[in-house]
Amino acid sequence: MSPVAVHAEAVADAPAERVFEVLTDWPRHAEWMPFTRAEGGDRVGDEIRGRTGVGPVGFVDTMVITEWREGRRVAVRHTGRVVRGEAYFEVVPEGAGSRIRWAERVDLPLGPLGRAGWIVAGPVVKAFMTLGLRRLAALSQA
Repeated sequence: MSPVAVHAEAVADAPAERVFEVLTDWPRHAEWMPFTRAEGGDRVGDEIRGRTGVGPVGFVDTMVITEWREGRRVAVRHTGRVVRGEAYFEVVPEGAGSRIRWAERVDLPLGPLGRAGWIVAGPVVKAFMTLGLRRLAALSQA
Protein backbone atom coordinates (compact mmCIF):
# COMPACT_ATOMS: atom_id res chain seq x y z
CA MET A 1 0.00 0.00 0.00
CA SER A 2 1.13 3.52 -0.83
CA PRO A 3 -0.33 6.33 1.32
CA VAL A 4 -1.31 9.59 -0.39
CA ALA A 5 -2.91 12.73 0.97
CA VAL A 6 -5.33 15.18 -0.60
CA HIS A 7 -7.28 18.08 0.87
CA ALA A 8 -9.69 20.82 -0.16
CA GLU A 9 -11.19 23.94 1.42
CA ALA A 10 -14.11 26.27 0.81
CA VAL A 11 -15.59 29.31 2.52
CA ALA A 12 -19.27 29.50 3.46
CA ASP A 13 -21.37 32.53 4.33
CA ALA A 14 -23.09 30.39 6.96
CA PRO A 15 -22.22 29.74 10.60
CA ALA A 16 -20.05 26.70 11.33
CA GLU A 17 -22.86 24.97 13.21
CA ARG A 18 -25.20 25.22 10.20
CA VAL A 19 -22.54 23.93 7.79
CA PHE A 20 -21.76 21.02 10.12
CA GLU A 21 -25.48 20.21 10.38
CA VAL A 22 -25.81 19.93 6.58
CA LEU A 23 -22.45 18.16 6.24
CA THR A 24 -23.37 15.42 8.70
CA ASP A 25 -26.91 14.92 7.42
CA TRP A 26 -25.64 11.88 5.52
CA PRO A 27 -28.73 11.35 3.31
CA ARG A 28 -28.22 14.92 2.01
CA HIS A 29 -24.65 14.07 0.96
CA ALA A 30 -25.88 13.43 -2.60
CA GLU A 31 -27.05 17.06 -2.79
CA TRP A 32 -23.51 18.38 -2.59
CA MET A 33 -21.00 15.61 -3.36
CA PRO A 34 -21.06 14.49 -7.00
CA PHE A 35 -21.82 10.82 -7.65
CA THR A 36 -22.04 9.96 -3.93
CA ARG A 37 -24.80 8.85 -1.55
CA ALA A 38 -24.30 8.19 2.17
CA GLU A 39 -26.02 7.07 5.35
CA GLY A 40 -24.80 6.59 8.87
CA GLY A 41 -24.58 7.57 12.49
CA ASP A 42 -23.56 10.58 14.52
CA ARG A 43 -21.18 9.40 17.24
CA VAL A 44 -17.80 7.78 17.67
CA GLY A 45 -17.95 4.11 16.70
CA ASP A 46 -20.93 4.48 14.36
CA GLU A 47 -20.61 3.32 10.77
CA ILE A 48 -21.11 5.43 7.65
CA ARG A 49 -21.74 3.77 4.31
CA GLY A 50 -21.19 5.73 1.14
CA ARG A 51 -21.66 4.69 -2.45
CA THR A 52 -19.76 6.47 -5.16
CA GLY A 53 -20.54 5.80 -8.78
CA VAL A 54 -22.82 6.24 -11.74
CA GLY A 55 -25.52 3.69 -12.36
CA PRO A 56 -24.26 0.17 -11.74
CA VAL A 57 -20.59 1.22 -11.89
CA GLY A 58 -19.23 2.27 -8.51
CA PHE A 59 -18.11 1.10 -5.10
CA VAL A 60 -19.22 1.12 -1.48
CA ASP A 61 -17.03 3.03 0.97
CA THR A 62 -17.52 1.91 4.57
CA MET A 63 -16.21 4.09 7.37
CA VAL A 64 -16.17 4.18 11.16
CA ILE A 65 -16.47 7.52 12.95
CA THR A 66 -13.32 8.02 15.05
CA GLU A 67 -13.97 11.58 16.23
CA TRP A 68 -17.10 13.71 16.55
CA ARG A 69 -16.94 17.27 17.84
CA GLU A 70 -20.46 18.64 17.47
CA GLY A 71 -20.61 21.62 15.16
CA ARG A 72 -16.90 21.47 14.31
CA ARG A 73 -15.29 18.18 13.24
CA VAL A 74 -15.96 14.62 12.21
CA ALA A 75 -13.16 12.14 11.44
CA VAL A 76 -13.45 8.64 10.01
CA ARG A 77 -11.40 5.56 9.27
CA HIS A 78 -12.14 4.09 5.82
CA THR A 79 -12.63 0.35 6.23
CA GLY A 80 -13.86 -0.68 2.78
CA ARG A 81 -12.38 -2.97 0.19
CA VAL A 82 -11.58 -0.13 -2.24
CA VAL A 83 -10.86 2.86 0.03
CA ARG A 84 -8.75 2.46 3.16
CA GLY A 85 -7.22 5.21 5.26
CA GLU A 86 -8.42 8.19 7.25
CA ALA A 87 -10.31 11.41 6.60
CA TYR A 88 -11.81 14.38 8.38
CA PHE A 89 -14.14 17.30 7.81
CA GLU A 90 -13.60 20.40 9.90
CA VAL A 91 -15.74 23.54 10.02
CA VAL A 92 -14.09 26.59 11.56
CA PRO A 93 -15.81 29.92 12.25
CA GLU A 94 -14.37 32.68 10.10
CA GLY A 95 -15.84 36.17 10.32
CA ALA A 96 -19.61 35.92 9.93
CA GLY A 97 -19.23 32.61 8.08
CA SER A 98 -16.97 29.59 8.21
CA ARG A 99 -14.17 27.70 6.49
CA ILE A 100 -14.73 24.06 5.57
CA ARG A 101 -11.76 21.70 5.36
CA TRP A 102 -11.76 18.16 4.01
CA ALA A 103 -8.62 16.03 4.20
CA GLU A 104 -8.06 12.43 3.12
CA ARG A 105 -5.10 10.13 3.66
CA VAL A 106 -5.74 6.98 1.70
CA ASP A 107 -3.76 3.83 1.10
CA LEU A 108 -3.53 3.18 -2.62
CA PRO A 109 -3.88 -0.43 -3.71
CA LEU A 110 -1.88 -2.07 -6.50
CA GLY A 111 1.59 -0.84 -5.44
CA PRO A 112 3.45 1.04 -8.20
CA LEU A 113 0.43 0.79 -10.52
CA GLY A 114 -1.79 2.49 -7.93
CA ARG A 115 0.84 5.18 -7.40
CA ALA A 116 1.06 5.81 -11.15
CA GLY A 117 -2.73 5.99 -11.39
CA TRP A 118 -2.80 8.59 -8.61
CA ILE A 119 -0.81 10.97 -10.83
CA VAL A 120 -3.95 11.22 -12.99
CA ALA A 121 -6.62 10.49 -10.37
CA GLY A 122 -5.27 12.76 -7.61
CA PRO A 123 -6.06 16.10 -9.29
CA VAL A 124 -9.49 14.80 -10.33
CA VAL A 125 -10.24 13.70 -6.75
CA LYS A 126 -9.16 17.12 -5.43
CA ALA A 127 -11.33 18.89 -8.02
CA PHE A 128 -14.39 16.86 -7.01
CA MET A 129 -13.68 17.49 -3.32
CA THR A 130 -13.43 21.24 -3.96
CA LEU A 131 -16.61 21.22 -6.05
CA GLY A 132 -18.39 19.28 -3.31
CA LEU A 133 -17.32 21.71 -0.59
CA ARG A 134 -18.42 24.71 -2.67
CA ARG A 135 -21.80 23.07 -3.19
CA LEU A 136 -21.99 22.28 0.56
CA ALA A 137 -21.25 25.95 1.33
CA ALA A 138 -24.03 27.11 -1.02
CA LEU A 139 -26.49 24.55 0.35
CA SER A 140 -25.71 25.64 3.92
CA GLN A 141 -26.43 29.26 3.04
CA ALA A 142 -29.84 28.47 1.51
